[in-house]
Amino acid sequence: MPNTALITGASAGIGRAFATYHARKGGDLIITARRAEELDALKAELEKDHEVSVTTVPLDLGAAGGAQRLYDATKGQRIDVLINNAGFGGHGKFIERDLDTDLTMIDLNVKALVSLCHMIGRDMAAQGGGKILNVSSTAASMPGPLQATYFATKAYVSSFSLALAEELKDKKVTVTVLEPGFVETEFAAVADLEGIPLTSSGGATPAAVAKFGYDAMRRGELLVINDTKLRFLTGWVMPFLPRKVLLGMVRKMQTK
Repeated sequence: MPNTALITGASAGIGRAFATYHARKGGDLIITARRAEELDALKAELEKDHEVSVTTVPLDLGAAGGAQRLYDATKGQRIDVLINNAGFGGHGKFIERDLDTDLTMIDLNVKALVSLCHMIGRDMAAQGGGKILNVSSTAASMPGPLQATYFATKAYVSSFSLALAEELKDKKVTVTVLEPGFVETEFAAVADLEGIPLTSSGGATPAAVAKFGYDAMRRGELLVINDTKLRFLTGWVMPFLPRKVLLGMVRKMQTK
């Protein structure tokens, strides 16, 4: 059975863990990220350890035309699994942050994901099936003072993914959205989130989160949260809190 996965943001963290888990199951891979050396090292490791075929496509997915260049590089290859994992965040008051950085965040977290879902989702529908996993965040469930743009991008990803799942179900294409809590990756350092209550208590491992999300995708589930406590909070507590109370709680979690 064909089983090729395209994974974005695959050079580290959850993306690398997704690639390793898929290879362990015998699947071929197309992996992309900006860092070519890390991709090449991962390719060598996975091909040696699991005897699968790995294609690397180093590029900046968030740059103008990045998603189209990635799609063009995969033409002629059947893609059975699409995992949109690439993304980044950023800490600070919105009007004090660099605007271009936040616009780039929107381009990567939202625009590139939407573009790949359109192009590859269309191919999956034509080929008779496929699976899409979009990595969102529990941040999707609430506004995010001090991470306003990041939280908003994840709200978009979750809403978009669920709508797309309904539209594609009759084409035998499933769409799953994974909403993890904090994960121990380089994300916190890049987003300047170290030393705040949100991250100080630690988080899940990339391998555990990737396995949880990947297995849920294989089952065709719609929306999954790996953390039991966060699943309860986002589903049964936060929706009933007054908005001002919720905003204050989220801001406190992210204040240094």
